Amino acid sequence: MDDVDSVQAQIARNMLVSGDWVTARLDGVPYLEKPALIYWAIALSYKIFGVHDWSARIPIALSALALCWVTAAFGIWAFGKRAGFYAGLCISTCVGLFLFTRVLIPDVTLTFTTALAMWSFLRAIDDEELRPRLWAFLFAASLGVGLLLKSLIAIVFPVGAAIVYLLLTRKLFSWKILKRLHPFTGTLVILLIAAPWHIFATLRNPPYFVFTLHSGPNSYHGFLWFFFINEQLLRFLNLRYPRDYNTVPRLYFWLFHLIWLFPWSVYLPAVAKLSFKPINRAGRARLLALCWLGFVLIFFTFSTTQEYYSMPCYPALALLIGSAMATENVWVRRGTRTLAVIAGCAAIAALAIFWNVRNLPAPGDISSALSSNPKSYSLSLGHMLDLTLPSFAYLRIPLLLASIAFLVGALGNIRSTGLRAFLASALMMVLFFHAARAAMVVFDPYLSSRPLAEVLLKSPDGALIVERHYYPTSSIFFYTNRTALLLNGRVLNLEYGSNAPGTPDVFVNDAKFASLWMTEPRYYLICAQTSLPRLQTLVGPTNLNIVSQSGGKLLLTNHPLPNSAPAQQDGL
Repeated sequence: MDDVDSVQAQIARNMLVSGDWVTARLDGVPYLEKPALIYWAIALSYKIFGVHDWSARIPIALSALALCWVTAAFGIWAFGKRAGFYAGLCISTCVGLFLFTRVLIPDVTLTFTTALAMWSFLRAIDDEELRPRLWAFLFAASLGVGLLLKSLIAIVFPVGAAIVYLLLTRKLFSWKILKRLHPFTGTLVILLIAAPWHIFATLRNPPYFVFTLHSGPNSYHGFLWFFFINEQLLRFLNLRYPRDYNTVPRLYFWLFHLIWLFPWSVYLPAVAKLSFKPINRAGRARLLALCWLGFVLIFFTFSTTQEYYSMPCYPALALLIGSAMATENVWVRRGTRTLAVIAGCAAIAALAIFWNVRNLPAPGDISSALSSNPKSYSLSLGHMLDLTLPSFAYLRIPLLLASIAFLVGALGNIRSTGLRAFLASALMMVLFFHAARAAMVVFDPYLSSRPLAEVLLKSPDGALIVERHYYPTSSIFFYTNRTALLLNGRVLNLEYGSNAPGTPDVFVNDAKFASLWMTEPRYYLICAQTSLPRLQTLVGPTNLNIVSQSGGKLLLTNHPLPNSAPAQQDGL
């Protein structure tokens, strides 16, 4: 897909081809926002399987599997086989894990390292543990790997939750606990894993030490300042520049977890009936999960937030919910009946929408039936607001699949309790995920520029120009593996790197574009369909030829082709 999905995939390819495993680059421009481990993992997958969109997703898929395993294993160790199985079932079939692993973001891998760190911490300080040194090593290694994935929060979350736990159990200043955690050896492990890349990135992207808190346009202070001060401190304070992100309102951020943990969030009231007294292994594990959950949510209450930022607390919720489900008390039974009602209403709603759009025409692709809400696109789920009733005419098959899924869930939870009901809910989610995947295929022309890339690859050679900044049509770069000039694209994610010494001059303004477009060499332009009138005023309507269009985007050329058509004033 366009945006961060193709950005991550292309950075990994650039590293593999260039041999520069330190500095990420997009279109030749330094991209200093994120640590490198996710790019290395994708590049390794390319090395083994070749460069494909599916091979780019293998590290994320493996991370999701590892997360489900470690959550289940943690639950089995802490609560027993049944509760551990339920915890694994919860994390593996919840909405949030499915939704936020459709895109190449490292948060699921961070969630895995966080869960492993929390389990390792609890086992390292457990008096009954026979190998505390091993678990202390795993704790430190998890922090080091996490640091190479998402930087400082990978340490802040586990360490912060552990400190709160030790404070509540009155062991914060216990010399015995400190000895079992081996903090000096652990620090060395973290540094051995994470320090080399940070050092090389600093040395290759000077200046080294700038301590200003001012973040603004046309400035460049090197890697160290941008990565730690701008990306960590100023982002937390909502003072980062460029401001290429939005934030979810605090109340919604908390309430959305009822959706992200669905369908298992219906059992959250049963968690309140559990014992959190640290008098046995189960009580200690529940208390740690509560500290873990609370620390992450409170941290983001005072910071900027995206919907998926709280993913590292999903295993904590799954452990608590799985522990509660194993009790099968009255609140669990009430949750099962509540889920039956919710699933039944969802099935009726899906069938009602299907009935209302059954005879509506569905010409072209779904983009023609969607609304536009660009102010919401800086949120990860902003495009959900583009849905209209006519757009569901393109989603008839996913609607039917979803209605079947919800019907299975409703019937399973009405007729059964306990394990059978839980398995019915899991089956409901598996079927629903297939419906969601089918819907994403329908959205492909809107969310991806792949159809235009395929046409471009079959067209005569020519230089490529992309309108606006890199992200909105980033899949063009991945599927064609070309560089391009960026028309008015010196903004947002590439603005800072564009000021770095030696950065290639890939940015053009309107005047430069017009002069290039009117010359003899062939140029191609990828742009939004809504930009056509503005472009016509720059170069004239007769000099814009439409080669292809898809998902509200156009592929234009400056000289006619046998399969092209002149762009008309109305935009088509």
